Amino acid sequence: MKDEIIINGKDNVGVSLTGKGDIPAGHKFALKDIKKGEYVIKYGEIIGKATADIKAGEWVHTHNVKSHLDEKFEYEYKPDFPEINTEKATFQGFKRKKGRAGIRNDIYIIPTVGCVNNVCRRLETLSQKYITGSIDGIFALTHQFGCSQLGTDNENIKKLLCAIALNPNASFVLFVGLGCENNGLDGIKEYLKPYGRDNIEYFNCQDVKDEIEYGLNIIKEFADKAKDLKRETVDIKELCIGLKCGGSDGYSGLTANPLVGKISDKIVAAGGSAILTEVPEMFGAEQLLMNKCKTREVFEKYKKMIVDFKDYYISQGFPVYENPSPGNKKGGITTLEEKSLGCIEKAGSTKIVDVLDYGELVKEQGVSALDAPGNDLIAATALAASGCQIVLFTTGRGTPFSTFVPTMKIASNERLSDFKNNWIDFNAYSMDEKGLYDLLIKTISGEYKCKSEDLREIAFYKIGVTL
Repeated sequence: MKDEIIINGKDNVGVSLTGKGDIPAGHKFALKDIKKGEYVIKYGEIIGKATADIKAGEWVHTHNVKSHLDEKFEYEYKPDFPEINTEKATFQGFKRKKGRAGIRNDIYIIPTVGCVNNVCRRLETLSQKYITGSIDGIFALTHQFGCSQLGTDNENIKKLLCAIALNPNASFVLFVGLGCENNGLDGIKEYLKPYGRDNIEYFNCQDVKDEIEYGLNIIKEFADKAKDLKRETVDIKELCIGLKCGGSDGYSGLTANPLVGKISDKIVAAGGSAILTEVPEMFGAEQLLMNKCKTREVFEKYKKMIVDFKDYYISQGFPVYENPSPGNKKGGITTLEEKSLGCIEKAGSTKIVDVLDYGELVKEQGVSALDAPGNDLIAATALAASGCQIVLFTTGRGTPFSTFVPTMKIASNERLSDFKNNWIDFNAYSMDEKGLYDLLIKTISGEYKCKSEDLREIAFYKIGVTL
């Protein structure tokens, strides 16, 4: 293993891979003298300004560098993306009557409101005996919302839960309501009506004498049908992968994120799709992503998403660039622009074909950008709700969570991969593109289950008041 790496010939900092002197592994050191006020360059881009004179070889971090980002930066469209050659690929999935194929044969129990969470959890526990044949799991996707929200929040919780029900991995879905909540079953049924799905059932607990018995009868009927479903050969064009990073470190932009970017390119080249989100973690690198927008119309939608997110921060009285986190800094990330430049590597080199609202389903083949925050569980939920059958989650610090679709943990460094092998599915420090691609195909074909796949969680992006 090399002791250090220089990413781009324009850089004036390198990265220590093994740690030397007072420079921890994954942190930066100066390649030459950097004067106070001069730009610090990594990835060939500006990641901050020096706040003090820095000698060649010295540690470069938060004690002598600050962000150079300007909240009033003006964006422009300068298209810059390569065209890719298409190639064929397939996987073994569950074909659906409508929509794309699933990579899992799951049954979801979705509460319309947090008041019935315990009912849904009991239904999940009692229905485990029905898991036979090809059924992968029966999961209650609980949350604390669905009532006492107004305006956008009230609409968004409905959109999110309906989008979850439409995920290709769901063979059958049971919505459980209370009967008096804002997010009632009538609104959910009306929202889902245009999709014409026959795999969704509904009931309100206030309308039946014994909600557990009633719900279990429905789930048993679901399971009797689901157990006989078979995997078939499916074109990769039916696959959509979610791109997410969390707990990034100094290696994330060198190993895990670029490696996932190569996999994203490979999936898109074969006709599949990918979705990139975490809007606040695009700040500082957003112009590079804007240049990848396939048309000016997509660029304008992307620009609006960025500007609206910044305005949201400002309207709440918070700084736009409240990032990176303490864990990021400990791992070697100094400024938001450094973090963002590493984060966007996950999107690969291909063009951005669409920009999706929160809760909106993916429509275009290629890479789409999704309007959602950086929080791990909220963002991963949003990716899966937009139609991703799997989320590729890169991390330098590690985390045990999983959203409601398989969430593959990809470590940026060997220490994490070895120390938390009960969390980590793949060690990206090897930069083994074939190894990760083969694991992805095995996972979506049902031959491998992610380490965290027995856990299924969702989280809602709340922006307004609660009554």
